[in-house]
Amino acid sequence: MSTGKSLDNLNESVSVQKKVGWRKLLAFIGPAYLVSVGYMDPGNWATDLAGGAAFGYQLIWILLLSNLMAILLQSLSARLGIVRRLDLAQVNRETYPPIVNLSLYILAELAIAATDLAEVLGMAIGIKLLTGLPMMYGTLITVTDTFLFLFLQRYGIRKMEAFIILLVATIGFSFFIQLFIAKPNLSYAIKGFIPTKLSPEALYIAVGIIGATVMPHNLYLHSALVQTRKIDRNVEGIKKSIFYNFIDSAVALNAAFFVNAAILILAATAFYTTGHKEVAKIEDAHALLAPLLGSKMAPILFAIALIAAGQSSTVTGTLAGQIVMEGYLKLRLNPWIRRLITRLVAIIPAVLVIGILGEGRVDALLIFSQVILSLQLGYAVIPLIHFVSDKSTMGEFAIGWKVKLISWVVASILVYLNGHLVFDFLSSFLDSTNQILLKGIVILLVLFFVGLLVYITIYPWIAKQGKNYNIDLHGDLVELDWTKATPVNRIAIAVDFSSSDKKLIKTAIDHAFIQQPQDDNQVTEFIFIHIVESATANYLLEASDDIESRKDQERLDGYVAALFEKGYKSTTVLGYRNRVKEIVRIVQEKDAQLLVMGAHKHQGWKDYLFGETIESVRHKVSIPVLIVNH
Repeated sequence: MSTGKSLDNLNESVSVQKKVGWRKLLAFIGPAYLVSVGYMDPGNWATDLAGGAAFGYQLIWILLLSNLMAILLQSLSARLGIVRRLDLAQVNRETYPPIVNLSLYILAELAIAATDLAEVLGMAIGIKLLTGLPMMYGTLITVTDTFLFLFLQRYGIRKMEAFIILLVATIGFSFFIQLFIAKPNLSYAIKGFIPTKLSPEALYIAVGIIGATVMPHNLYLHSALVQTRKIDRNVEGIKKSIFYNFIDSAVALNAAFFVNAAILILAATAFYTTGHKEVAKIEDAHALLAPLLGSKMAPILFAIALIAAGQSSTVTGTLAGQIVMEGYLKLRLNPWIRRLITRLVAIIPAVLVIGILGEGRVDALLIFSQVILSLQLGYAVIPLIHFVSDKSTMGEFAIGWKVKLISWVVASILVYLNGHLVFDFLSSFLDSTNQILLKGIVILLVLFFVGLLVYITIYPWIAKQGKNYNIDLHGDLVELDWTKATPVNRIAIAVDFSSSDKKLIKTAIDHAFIQQPQDDNQVTEFIFIHIVESATANYLLEASDDIESRKDQERLDGYVAALFEKGYKSTTVLGYRNRVKEIVRIVQEKDAQLLVMGAHKHQGWKDYLFGETIESVRHKVSIPVLIVNH
């Protein structure tokens, strides 16, 4: 179960309180870069390439408009997380009825899976372009990036952010060199920033560019990532945090804008000006770069940038999935399990399509993933605007009427354009099938989702009428409990016979009550726990009598004897096979009132396989857990 904090293992892990000047700004830099990779995924590449090849520089202003929309919405997401210290999924859970939240959760998971599907396909294409491996092999290789996330998450949020910034820099550098090779006409490119009337064909591409801009999972992600900073919880501290996170968003998303603009300008220079206006596939673009630009380096950089864009989802997709699952369901999975499930959900349809229909259908699958994202977008944007507009919960940090008006206009545009995209897809689908039952199911689903969108739009206004909020920025006033605590008579100590046991036992004794031999009820009992991990013990459990089990029991008896000489009462229990389950079982059976554990326990590869013992145990016991660092 979740502790209630968004990304609780990373929450407030970066302190910014004592930093000043540019050091304070640097301390805030990072969350928006994790978000920005969603604006550079293969779905964006496809629309940028098609727009540049077909219409030259004409649609650059559409990219700029999309970027401004993204900066606005991501800033609102960051504001929600900073002020309320809750992510978007958690606030949804607090606001909407359970059945609505379940629907929103399913949609959010579909959006994350669709995003991961686009990244899988992008990486598979990039691997094929760089190495020549068939896409089937490239798709299967993407499973391995699960272990990259496991490696990064061990070192904290700052290392994750540094890794993502490195990938963004790789993508940006690759396209900078390609533009240098292509030598675009900058005067024409600059004119592309001026809004012009669009033909029906150009409008369709523009809808695709805007529709693929704001990723719904990014709104969940950003509202949680900003909570990794430990800030001063006063008015001035919150104002500064909002300001610095806006700078972070503006810089990071403008970097994403540069990448998308570079793709479009590269396509305009390499394809539009040479008459190759039909280029829309990523593979076609790669194949034509070398002969049209006269450089073998350009297609290599193109493939490297594509792989970097796909790889970046390893961190963001997993974190977004964790946020959504914990926020809506209060359920927390081990990160590697969460990552593996998400990646398999993305890989299975990719493998089936490539294996059955061939690589030629990959682009259709990529488009389908964008349709799923389009369907979900309104269900994230509309609640977000409601929440940051609510003065009863946001206080003086609620957005003003001007920002609110602009936000609703942006939401309306995005919902309309994405709805238009979904409508076109459904119309084509319904025309192509003769199965009445299937058509009926699809129509009912569409009606359900439309009704859900209407409901989440009007519900907060209706619910607000019946509520009288009195919420402070610091939460409800907490009344202190002055009653005397029940004496702790049983303290469990999980030992591993390392040098750290000395500190562990001393700490436990420090928390014991003063011994009064004349009254056994006031004598603290220490329960020494050790989990035997030998092969024989794993198989025979309590029936095992191998050398390791006997030695472990002797060491426990030694601890008991040492404490007995000092007047302390203690017992021993050996556990077998599963460390977490056995510790929890013994604590419950012995009715321990406090558990003392060391902070190191499993290290290295065992963390990947088993997860950290402390994290797992503390979620399964209802007593206080005292963690002793070594």
